[in-house]
Amino acid sequence: MLLASSGTIFGFRRKNTIHLQLKTILYEAACKKCSSGFTTGSCEPVGLPKEISGNGNKGATQQVSLYLTDDPALFDSVLIDIQAVRVKLDTCTLSDDDDDDNDDDDSCYVWHTLTIQPGKYDLLRLRNGVDTLLAQGTIPAGKIKKVKLVLGTGHYLVKDGIRYPLNLMPGNRTEVEIKLRDSDWDDFASGRRRIWLDFDVARSIVKVRDGQFYLAPVLRPFTIKKTGSIEGEVVPREATPVISVYNSGDTAYAIPYKDGDFKIRGLKEGTYSLFVNASNGYRDTTINNIVVKAGKETELKKITLQK
Repeated sequence: MLLASSGTIFGFRRKNTIHLQLKTILYEAACKKCSSGFTTGSCEPVGLPKEISGNGNKGATQQVSLYLTDDPALFDSVLIDIQAVRVKLDTCTLSDDDDDDNDDDDSCYVWHTLTIQPGKYDLLRLRNGVDTLLAQGTIPAGKIKKVKLVLGTGHYLVKDGIRYPLNLMPGNRTEVEIKLRDSDWDDFASGRRRIWLDFDVARSIVKVRDGQFYLAPVLRPFTIKKTGSIEGEVVPREATPVISVYNSGDTAYAIPYKDGDFKIRGLKEGTYSLFVNASNGYRDTTINNIVVKAGKETELKKITLQK
């Protein structure tokens, strides 16, 4: 049951809650999926070198690419206006530690703007593991401490065929910063690193008493190497199923494609339960004891819902 009370996050109860995730990838060799959403520049894979000391490698550079993907929420579409992407570079880094020893030394930090096609990104076009290129650029070598998304003012969502403006909640800035640790990165190949940013749209969209929707962005970083995924198929489509997987410390969500396929990424290693919230007279279904391992895909047997 959707909640629509004053100041309430739009979603279900915990086991049924829908999160729409926006996973922003710093370099992802998934160019076969670049046809979804906006793209900018070439779709050829580009590398992000491992951290190099700014003092010991003058003139060294690293190429950064950001890709976009999400899991859906109960809206027809959600369009987020992204005007710029910047990264904060620590040029004083001399080691691979994650401390903040230099955080008060402004001379160590430089913001670099990446190349991006500014505009509105329909998050619901990107789900179940599909990615699209968001931004890219070549920057000096060093540790990336933060990613900043610069938002525009043209956000909106569509629900039940009706378009609603999506304004920032009072007190929220148009610049959204995500702090990163070096351990957040996935060094998936020589000289190449990547990271995902999970944009939790269910927690980021608030509906107030006057019927207006507001945006208060909530994001978290994760990597494929340190997390696992669950994929499967649920039928029939007439049941309009909503998938949630959960345990005591993690919860994630998906809405299958029309053919029933779904995939949920970014799960911490552990044992999960999967809940299928069905409609149109079909019974809800729960599957327990699903084991997720870091860097692995857990494939489930076909789920057939019954009335």
